[in-house]
Amino acid sequence: MSRPIDPYHPTPNPLLVVISGPSGVGKDVTLGRMKELGYPFHFVVTTTDRAPRPGEVDGADYIFVSSAEFERLIEQDELIEHAVVYGQHKGVSKAQVRQALESGQDVVMRLDVQGAATIRQLVPDAVLIFLSTESEEALTARLRARRTESEEALRTRLANAREEMKRLDEFDYVVINRTGQLDETVETIAAIIRAESCRVRQREINL
Repeated sequence: MSRPIDPYHPTPNPLLVVISGPSGVGKDVTLGRMKELGYPFHFVVTTTDRAPRPGEVDGADYIFVSSAEFERLIEQDELIEHAVVYGQHKGVSKAQVRQALESGQDVVMRLDVQGAATIRQLVPDAVLIFLSTESEEALTARLRARRTESEEALRTRLANAREEMKRLDEFDYVVINRTGQLDETVETIAAIIRAESCRVRQREINL
């Protein structure tokens, strides 16, 4: 059972927050805006063996490694979770998350829906936020605007998104990232984290 918060000297436990949702809903841009606005969270940088997209920065957007290096991380049990997403490996470093939690920081990470499910199993008290668009049409428009997938790949992503939407009840919160309203999305997520820090029964994050 989690410990109750002291009403006279509140020292909330640090949180592990997962922002998830289908490809194209805006997970990366949402976290990027949170960083720009200076929210005092530790933003986990996901490790991947895919090639950087134009404009992506190693160590900021992702930690880019070779497939051989990713396999080494798996073999040495250095990742909290890892998965193959659209043929590319993605994972989260245990050391990075533990160091932030031990310093008292709330930790925010972005994961696909499969990865969020893994974190729920490993860390039941993690806060899972499902990010969505206002409609499937909006999601399609965003994926097309990226110009990174063929028509066949786009259809695959949309089909996967429909299946991932069915897993909404595995999450604690849903936030709609409406087109042109990024700051509202960010403020809603920040409000969720603030509210969680005020819980009488605090979440316990154990890794």
